[in-house]
Amino acid sequence: MTPAHTVLAFDFGLKRIGIASGDTLTKSAAPRPAIACERGTPDWMALEGEVRALAPAVLVVGAPYNADGREGTLLPAARRFAAELERRFALPVYLVDERFSSLEANEALRQRRASGTRRRRVTRGDIDSAAAAVILGRFLQGEGRTA
Repeated sequence: MTPAHTVLAFDFGLKRIGIASGDTLTKSAAPRPAIACERGTPDWMALEGEVRALAPAVLVVGAPYNADGREGTLLPAARRFAAELERRFALPVYLVDERFSSLEANEALRQRRASGTRRRRVTRGDIDSAAAAVILGRFLQGEGRTA
């Protein structure tokens, strides 16, 4: 039996980076607070705090592809972010196709709000972190890994 590992996922953006954590045993993913970026530069101190606090074995970054499967304009920046994560934390980093993850996350949050299970207002950071949870869920199910 393989031991459970914590996995940390990121929905990369130039204004915010959504974050989610999960594990390989339960294959569940939960959003964490998003981290702000300053002029397109991630807050590496905050990211380091997340990595230290959760001690993940693997990192996952959403790879932004267009609906038609072509590379999105943010994909080169997301790849650089993934490479920097790997360099800084010496952990394996996987890219996962993130197509429609923000739409999926937004709809799930909207439904929770409508049902009353979520009372507070939904922020863009909430959506980004919920999208990271969608990306992590895909990774844990073995879907959408890219080069």
